[in-house]
Amino acid sequence: MTTTMAAPTDEATESLASAIERMASSERLRKRQFTMLPLNGPTAPVTGVQGRGPGDSTTPAELEGLISSIAIVGLLQPLLVEQLGSRHILVAGERRLRALRYGHVHQPDNEHFQTAPAIVCPGPLSEEERRCWQLVENLAREDLGVGELGAALLFERSAVLAGALQSHGVEVPDAVMAVEDPTNRWLLLDKHRVSAGAHSVGAPWEEVLKRIGVQLNVDKAKQVVRAFKALPAEVSSQMDAEGVALATRLDFLKLGKGRDNAASEIWAAVRERGTPKLLGSAVRAALADPNLSGEQAVEVAQQLHEAANASRSAALRGGSDAADGEVEEADPEIVGAAVTALTRLLAELRGGKKIGGYAGGTLLLHARELLTLAGGQPS
Repeated sequence: MTTTMAAPTDEATESLASAIERMASSERLRKRQFTMLPLNGPTAPVTGVQGRGPGDSTTPAELEGLISSIAIVGLLQPLLVEQLGSRHILVAGERRLRALRYGHVHQPDNEHFQTAPAIVCPGPLSEEERRCWQLVENLAREDLGVGELGAALLFERSAVLAGALQSHGVEVPDAVMAVEDPTNRWLLLDKHRVSAGAHSVGAPWEEVLKRIGVQLNVDKAKQVVRAFKALPAEVSSQMDAEGVALATRLDFLKLGKGRDNAASEIWAAVRERGTPKLLGSAVRAALADPNLSGEQAVEVAQQLHEAANASRSAALRGGSDAADGEVEEADPEIVGAAVTALTRLLAELRGGKKIGGYAGGTLLLHARELLTLAGGQPS
C-alpha cells in the first residue's frame, strides 16, 4: 500500500476527520499502538532525536495542577511516541512527560507514576507525518461536533481494522482505503474482511478511542457513530454547525423511524425560523403526540420556550422582591386543582387512554419546566 500522504492543510481549517483520513494514507502511522512505557532506563521516552530528557521550560510549579490530576486519576491523554530501534522519541506531550517524571521521583509509591501511557508508532517518521499526528491530537482535544466526531471515529476504526488485517497476512486493497465516505469505507473494508475469511480479526472500540485520544466511553462512541451513519451527510453537517447535541439527534432519529416526514419538517422549520435550539423540545413534543405535524410540534416548542423565559424572568423578579422576606407560596387552590387534575389524568393514561392534539406535547414540556421551577431535575 502507498505511504505517500496528501498535501498538508492549514490547521485552522483542518477537521479531525480529514486529518485522520490523511493519517490513514501513511503505512507507518497505521501501525501505531497503545502501550505502557517505563519512565526511566534506555527505553523510556525522551525528547528529540538526541535523546535528551524533557526540557526545563516548564517548572514544577506550572505543572502542579497536571501532577495532582495524574496522581488521582492517572494520565488521561497518552504521550505520542516514535520508536527508533529500542529508543522512544517523544512526538507530542512534553508537559505530560515532565509531570510523570516529577511524580515518579517525588511520589514513587503512587501507581499512576510507575509507567507512561503512550501511543507508539514505528519510525522513522517524516516531518509531515509527525505534523499530521500532532494535528490530530490537537484537534481531538477540541469540542467537536457529533457529525465530525462520528466521521473521525469511522475513519480511525477503518485504519485499525486495516492494520489488523495486514498483521494477519490479509492484503488491503488501496481502492478500499481511498474511499472518501467514512461509512462506505468501513462497510467495504468489513466486507473484505469477511470475504478473506478473517472472522476473528476486528477493530476494538477501546483501541480506536485510545489511538485518537478522545475522552469518550465505548457506548457513547457507538451512539455517535450510529447518529452519524443514520443522518444524511448534509443534515449532520448542518446540525454540527448549529451545535445540536447527541441526545437530541438520537431523539430525532427515533422520530424519523416512524415519522420521517415529521422529523424532516421539524428540522426545516427550526432552521427557517433561525431557532435550532427548539429542535429538542419539538422532537419530544412530536414523540409524545403522534398526531402533531412537524410545524405544530415546533409551534408547541416555541410557546413553551416563551413561557419558560417568562417564568424565569418572573422568578428572578420575585427573588429580588423577596430578598428581605419570605417567598410567597403559590395559590393553594390552584395547586390543589392541578394535583387533582394530574392524578385523574395519570389514572386515564394508566388505563390505556392517550392524549390528543397539542395537549400531549404541551403537558410534557410543562412537566419538564415544573420540575425545574420546583427545584427538581428534568428527566
